Amino acid sequence: MSALRITHELGSSVTVRDGEVELFTYVYQPTTRALESPKPYLHPIRTRRGDVVSLFRPHDHVWHKGIAWALPVVGDENFWGGPTYVHGQFYVQLPNNGVQQHEGRIELEAGERASVSHALRWITEDSRVLFTEQRGLTAEIVSDDAWALTFDTQLTNVSGASIAIGSPTTRGRENAGYGGLFWRGPRSFTDGTLVAPGAGGAGDDLRGSRHEWMGFVGRHDDIDATSLVLMLDDAANPHHPPQWFARSEEFAALNPAPFFSEEVVVDAGETVRFRHAVGIATGGADAAEPLADALRGILQPVLV
Repeated sequence: MSALRITHELGSSVTVRDGEVELFTYVYQPTTRALESPKPYLHPIRTRRGDVVSLFRPHDHVWHKGIAWALPVVGDENFWGGPTYVHGQFYVQLPNNGVQQHEGRIELEAGERASVSHALRWITEDSRVLFTEQRGLTAEIVSDDAWALTFDTQLTNVSGASIAIGSPTTRGRENAGYGGLFWRGPRSFTDGTLVAPGAGGAGDDLRGSRHEWMGFVGRHDDIDATSLVLMLDDAANPHHPPQWFARSEEFAALNPAPFFSEEVVVDAGETVRFRHAVGIATGGADAAEPLADALRGILQPVLV
């Protein structure tokens, strides 16, 4: 099994390397504009052969950042970025763009697995702390052609009141239930292929459907290569199996959205946990089932 190495840019980011390939950089202390709801993100993200499978700050949605844990509806606050959906007015820029702020030390461990863990505070634009968070990311090699990322977050409500986490759909916009762990793909992945257990399609064919996992197959410019990004939802997550906010028309995006059409209410003092596994592979749709099986095996030991 290949050993993974970690490089730490103090106070800024962590990069995980597989040999000469930088698998990803995790920016835990971003220098993002306030209107983009500053939050940690992973970018660039690469396959084991070095092909980039993420996009940062695209002109159409500058708050999209590679892979990020982002929530557009947290009570009346926006931890997604940009304007907020207001029913009857569409999107309105409000003074509610919060920040996910790194706190304290960041813990790192390298070897057969590379792990990153740290604490955060979710702070509103008017300086109220809604959640404290413990977050962990673990990377490991799955095969010669694939590696896996595990994302684990525990959010504790410290606001003193119940908080409902939702989406534009729970606020009245049809089929716009995005929120949670969100991946934005490269421009060349536009019009790629979506694949899920017993299903496949393009455009918004699978948006809103419920599946344990979903993958996106995209082609790269400049090189004759195809890559697969696949996300698996933990069976213990709220509202599992999730509805998916997934699309390939206009741009490539994949998001297991636990708040798609139903809110998750976190009472004062309570903690809610979400875990996901993300597989990054060279190959096409035929690699999806084996990769999903590998990711399931990675998540399962923590559940027993």
